[in-house]
Amino acid sequence: MIRPTVSADTPALLKITKETGLFLPVDLEALDAVLSAYHEENAAQGHRCLTDEHNGEVIGFVYYAPAAMTDRTWYLWWIVVSKQTQAKGVGSKLLKHAEDAARAENGRLMMIDTSGLPTYELTRRFYIKHGYEIAATIKDFYADHHDLVMFRKRLLPASPA
Repeated sequence: MIRPTVSADTPALLKITKETGLFLPVDLEALDAVLSAYHEENAAQGHRCLTDEHNGEVIGFVYYAPAAMTDRTWYLWWIVVSKQTQAKGVGSKLLKHAEDAARAENGRLMMIDTSGLPTYELTRRFYIKHGYEIAATIKDFYADHHDLVMFRKRLLPASPA
């Protein structure tokens, strides 16, 4: 069941994120700060965080928001599925939910940033499988030899020129 994230979910969200083995301690600290800011003020400013729960256990979450200073562009900041639940459709369901919600608010474009490291190959393939295209790669963005890969997907057709 996908539901709005509440502050009591934070420990479970941090736990499943850590257990994926993909994120560094600095990433977990950033997520903790993002979730804190979400509950304190960002939810009221249009950010969305949803938790997927099955039989009372948190199995995934998605965090997305309108991109500042853009015309209806949205950013998907976090999407995490518990290691035990990966490759079972949970991520696809969360991604579709975020896209549909942005589209319902007339969102025209969804952007996603991810890592270019080999350990993120499955993540990048996941986005491509769901209709995203690589919009840019920024070499050495996160650190030397650690590229940023930016994905984009149209949510609504382009308006006539």
